[in-house]
Amino acid sequence: MILKSPQSKTFRHVYIAGIPDKRFDISIQNGRFASITESNPHPAEVVDGVQDLWINPGVIDLHTHLAWTDFDHDDQLKRDPHEVEVMQAQAFEATLRTGVTTARDAGGLPPAAVRHIAEHYGPSLRVQTSTDMLGAADSRGLQHLEQRLKGIFESGAQWVKIMATGGLGAPTEKVADPNFSEEEFHFIVRHAHAHNKKVMVHTWGGVTIDWSAAAGVTSIEHGMFLTEDQAGRLAEAGVAFVPTASIYRIAADPRGVLALPQVICDRAARAVEAHPKAIEYARKAGVRLGFGTDYATPALHGHNLQELDTLTDYGLTWSEALKSATSTAAEILGSGYELGRIAEGYLADAIIFDADPYRAKNADELQKSIVTVITGAV
Repeated sequence: MILKSPQSKTFRHVYIAGIPDKRFDISIQNGRFASITESNPHPAEVVDGVQDLWINPGVIDLHTHLAWTDFDHDDQLKRDPHEVEVMQAQAFEATLRTGVTTARDAGGLPPAAVRHIAEHYGPSLRVQTSTDMLGAADSRGLQHLEQRLKGIFESGAQWVKIMATGGLGAPTEKVADPNFSEEEFHFIVRHAHAHNKKVMVHTWGGVTIDWSAAAGVTSIEHGMFLTEDQAGRLAEAGVAFVPTASIYRIAADPRGVLALPQVICDRAARAVEAHPKAIEYARKAGVRLGFGTDYATPALHGHNLQELDTLTDYGLTWSEALKSATSTAAEILGSGYELGRIAEGYLADAIIFDADPYRAKNADELQKSIVTVITGAV
């Protein structure tokens, strides 16, 4: 069940996930947590028959593509525009049902489309956007970049997304080559910051990670060829790392849901091999690690929690993985003052579970224990 922006709602004798052996009475008013008090009587005296419930902050997916209906964008262009719109609305709904209450769209979705879907289809997913991605085709000098950025700013996007290197579409030996000159890269970041926009950087590795640390971007994405020295520089600069690790395991399987060509699977497999070491370097250096999926098709939307399994397989504890999707993700968004915690005054974005999410064995068990997804004030 999805509970949208409740004006008044009270939960009694519930656990707050991560706080053991205490129950709380929690009231929501006008879509925000109004009061949180420890329950009376003491938990040991709670009347038999009261269902055990846990409340946890809503999950924040820092890297998704809600506008994409097909892995190959040319396939999306063949679809009827109304069909694409309906599929996008379904992606919003599926993402919300999995417990994701806030998403940062990493390119392809303008703010106007978010408003249209909310108004005409109803899903209450909170979305921050980057509108268009700046990639290799935009490496045409500062004047061109200034015009491209102007369009992004005018769209109302909160983020600027730089495709600093190639990805699965690039040959293995060139995947870390920069798409922009160093001058162009730093111009984009400076210009974005001058217009109060945050910057996220798609990079598989190489010199663009160094540029990201020096420029003070908010986050790098993917980063599977991150070195130990670079991790230290990211930590010192306060740049977060969103590895989006599970998508590469999915892409590497030629029999998986994406069923990609073998050459793409092979490139993904190389990323899978490298990712655990990059995450280890970042974790040891104290880099903030954020939860992001890079999911972009109907086969993937609604399965976002799988990223938790991959993060734990790659060295995070279950608790660290959950925090990467809640409090840490909120901080990376710049919304740590109102998202990512069950606290008075915070937006009531939350998940109600019928089992302790901190004791879940995996993402599948966690998702099956979801009772209600709550989205707070707009």
